[in-house]
Amino acid sequence: MSATPAPPPSSALDEDPVFALHRGGKMAVRSTVKVDTAEQLSLAYTPGVARVCTAIAEDPSLADEYTWASRTVAVVTDGTAVLGLGDIGPTAALPVMEGKAILFKEFADIDAVPICLDTTDVDALVETVVRLAPSFGGINLEDISAPRCFEIEDRLRAALDIPVFHDDQHGTAIVALAALRNAARFTGRELSELRAVVAGAGASGIAVSRILIEAGIGDIAVADSKGMLHTDREDLNPVKAALALDSNAAGYTGSVEQALRGADVFIGLSGATVAESAIATMAEGAIVFALSNPTPEVAPAVAAQYARIVATGRSDFPNQINNVLAFPGIFRGAFDARATTVTEGMKLAAAEAIADVIGADELRADYIVPSPFDARVAPAVAAAVAEQARRDGVARR
Repeated sequence: MSATPAPPPSSALDEDPVFALHRGGKMAVRSTVKVDTAEQLSLAYTPGVARVCTAIAEDPSLADEYTWASRTVAVVTDGTAVLGLGDIGPTAALPVMEGKAILFKEFADIDAVPICLDTTDVDALVETVVRLAPSFGGINLEDISAPRCFEIEDRLRAALDIPVFHDDQHGTAIVALAALRNAARFTGRELSELRAVVAGAGASGIAVSRILIEAGIGDIAVADSKGMLHTDREDLNPVKAALALDSNAAGYTGSVEQALRGADVFIGLSGATVAESAIATMAEGAIVFALSNPTPEVAPAVAAQYARIVATGRSDFPNQINNVLAFPGIFRGAFDARATTVTEGMKLAAAEAIADVIGADELRADYIVPSPFDARVAPAVAAAVAEQARRDGVARR
């Protein structure tokens, strides 16, 4: 077997440690078996492999045991909504997808393959992923712009009998719910007692709002760039219009700043800024999740003057709302149960498991969500998700 080719000679970019780390990519494929004798070659490849192929042809479920599919995720993007960089295309998105793939491996021992598709056409993207699906046990959609991402996920979930999970939506939502559960617990309240305002009605804003409604939030109002979502607006796409029907019981029609007066919770997922004066009008014991990266909607130090708990999406501030707390354990649990999909119940179970990693006596204003490096998280999430998959009737073992 030939050795892995050496990367090209160092360049001036490698003086930057970020570029130095990325040189040659961040991942590679490694064999799990030795093939250094004729006998091993005959077992791993022809003629022996033909027996395995024949058995799978007769019983396709055997692929779960005798191929890598049941422990491998496809990390799929079209490069239209990459981090905070926007539509930078599939080639430029590849470093992010490689990064996501190695997080699967590091945190849940799941193999993952980055797949960057050179199309933004919904039909072409769905068809491509469906055709690739036999090689994988799950599909992690990543960095696909809204509202296309909603249709793509829905169609893939309908077409495939393996977990399909858009992490920008559901990963963020699950961790945000876990953090808010603990923030409410720390401040002596129930979710049902809280009124929340969400700035941002893209993929993550919609998903966070939906999971909080499912979890029993008292009331929640959501804003896009034109103001609050409400049923009298005629400029809403179908996803926003559906959310307007299920939210904003108080009937806010103006700006985020107006809705924040007396609110218990602010969740920012918009990339915009929110005035300090608006945060100052929130209720006593307010909770502020300013999650836009790299620049939060309100500076944490400013928010802390008025809020009891502040969280961000950044690793250099306390209470980081980080998707890596969710997706490795969710796929690990789904794979362990051979789940055919990821249900709403499985998402709620994941959020509860993340929250419960921190004991009641450990909670602090600056510690409402575990560290991504807390080794308890992924196993706890995996166990909860697998158990819920069996309860929901979507497990095959």
